[in-house]
Amino acid sequence: MGDRDEEEELQMALRMSLHGSPPAQPEPKRSKPPSPAGESPEAEARRKQRELMAAAAEKRLRSVAPPAAVAPPVTVAPPVTVAPPAAVAPPAAVVVPPPSQPTAVVAEQPSAPEDVKVESESTVKGEELHPELAEKLWLMVFGSGVSKAVLAQWSNQGIRFSSDPETAMGLVQHEGGPCGVLATVQAYVLKYLLFFSDNLGNPEVSDPSFALGQRRFYQSSFAARDDFSSLTEDGKTRALVHAMVEILFLCGTGKRAVVAFIGGVIREQKVDAALEGISVESAIDFQKVLRIITFTSRKDAFNMLLANIPLFRSRLGAMLFLISSLLSRGLDCIQADRDDPSQPLVTAPFGHASQEIVNLLLCGEAVPNVFDGKMDLGGGMSLKGIPSDVEVGFLTLLESLNLCKVGQYLKCPKWPIWVVGSESHYTVLFALNPNVQEENELEERESKIRRAFDAQDQSGGGGFIAVEGFQQVLRDTDITFPSDKLDDLCNAGVIVWSEFWQALLQLDKRAGGMKDPTGLMGKKQFTIYHFNGIAKSVLNGSGNTGGSTPIQRPRICKLNVSVPPRWTQDEYLADVVSSSASGSKNDSVLSLAPPVQTACQHAPLVDCIRTRWPRAACSWSGDVPSIV
Repeated sequence: MGDRDEEEELQMALRMSLHGSPPAQPEPKRSKPPSPAGESPEAEARRKQRELMAAAAEKRLRSVAPPAAVAPPVTVAPPVTVAPPAAVAPPAAVVVPPPSQPTAVVAEQPSAPEDVKVESESTVKGEELHPELAEKLWLMVFGSGVSKAVLAQWSNQGIRFSSDPETAMGLVQHEGGPCGVLATVQAYVLKYLLFFSDNLGNPEVSDPSFALGQRRFYQSSFAARDDFSSLTEDGKTRALVHAMVEILFLCGTGKRAVVAFIGGVIREQKVDAALEGISVESAIDFQKVLRIITFTSRKDAFNMLLANIPLFRSRLGAMLFLISSLLSRGLDCIQADRDDPSQPLVTAPFGHASQEIVNLLLCGEAVPNVFDGKMDLGGGMSLKGIPSDVEVGFLTLLESLNLCKVGQYLKCPKWPIWVVGSESHYTVLFALNPNVQEENELEERESKIRRAFDAQDQSGGGGFIAVEGFQQVLRDTDITFPSDKLDDLCNAGVIVWSEFWQALLQLDKRAGGMKDPTGLMGKKQFTIYHFNGIAKSVLNGSGNTGGSTPIQRPRICKLNVSVPPRWTQDEYLADVVSSSASGSKNDSVLSLAPPVQTACQHAPLVDCIRTRWPRAACSWSGDVPSIV
């Protein structure tokens, strides 16, 4: 019985010693006790087994426990004695790493500040892209025949702020292709710099529930300052990170954000030097260097991006952020969003960001069109537009040329900030006061009627609807035309917006029209800013001395905007007659054509502004605002 108890104790000691798997240690020499006289072979075998088990247990306990806690092996007579098992530090008090990690003594590291948490080493490594995913991503972005010039544009554009005090809030663009990404990120950056400047330290300020309360406050009375030179570097960096987090979670339907980075570079101090030997010219290059991390917490994503923002300032920053946005949405969802998924997202031959990229960053879906919702073409076919309200909006010169129709979602965003598109470039328009978007009673009435009309427009933005759709518009907007006027409008089988609008101007307000006997149609005056991030050479100095040197800087322009009262019926008819006499056949432009102005200036940007505020008159000082 005694032998069995002793054997069970030794087995327990052996099991306790097996909690760790340390490197093998040289076995200490042990004095061999003499064999008891008259011992049977079975007893001798059990005794030898117990000795072996005891030796193994002692060796493991010595290697795990702190040296002072384990008594040294004893090979001499008293007064030195072997400590009993109870004197050995119990294994439960020893922190042993899991078997998958090597045992090491690690010096205690100073903790990171609470607002900038550096990710653990296991998290920073990220995941590699599967070769098939890398190939699919490459073809989706660049296609199969991308030129080296286009790749150079996208491989040499970081997300960096201007060093010029006047444009300190702006991101600088040096290459032609990534402007769609930079301008959209810029729009979100302005949202945080202008309207969330007191909350930039909150990692979760991009959460929609937080922004809702802030918007109610600012839209009531607040106007941001235009002293951009007073912005701090820390504030600008945090605004940029908030913008990136918001866009990535928007692409991930609010549930996730995927951050793409270059493996082995994310924690480097000198990122530019670390990227010197890295080129991205094929899907294989993608697969070799890209790593991804998926976040479900806005706070965690914010802290990771803030700690590693130098990588996104580097020459690969714009490309990495585009890839992060695509992966956050999911490549299958991206293809499902598009009307023609066979075309690359970066357009040939100049490498511009497509409208699908801009829309992805604005609304979270890579839809190709800018109208509201979906347009049913019949036969089970439809075109996809913007699905819901957006934080920052979009205006385009193409609408003033009657080549597309921007919907109310993009024209009236939650914040007074718009990406502006031309034929080849993207810039940003913004106001400091959200009140510029407030509408008086008649403006709200017109917006409601226009939305109802556009909802029935199956012409792709051509500005006309069928009689059946027109009847629905009248029901939705409580408009009652006299029977003879209704017959006139429906005679041709289609109703054109300009004719419908002319009839509304003649219809009394009490019948749902726009005719106001009081003549109080309202007038607006406000200031708006235009920012073009592409760097342009300007003289740093007076320009009259030899010491002046050219510097590269973005451009900002302050515009004074005046929106006159609504046309009276006589003004509208006079403008129609004048335009018809001059040979104009573009009916849709008539509603945007300004009356003769003596104190206004014109530029293509003004045409974009008039798609949002019809008949607006603009003036500015200095250079003409450029959207190219």
